[in-house]
Amino acid sequence: MKFKATIHVMLKKDVADVQGSAIRQSLQNHGEPVTSVSVGKYFEVEFDANDEAAAKAVADKLAVETFSNPTIERHWLEISPA
Repeated sequence: MKFKATIHVMLKKDVADVQGSAIRQSLQNHGEPVTSVSVGKYFEVEFDANDEAAAKAVADKLAVETFSNPTIERHWLEISPA
């Protein structure tokens, strides 16, 4: 069965988001009432798996081993039929 995994990756709360801070400052300089910006990554991956549990395991492995740095980033998944 074909599945689609949506993988979201963000910095952990205790890691400074320098890029987000720079974007926030730029928006404020343009008069926008922005108080916080967080920058992350978003991936959509399609693959074959036997069932949803197996698909979640594949997506989690991809997130941990390929798409994120678990030391400084957290991730979460959405799994759906493709």
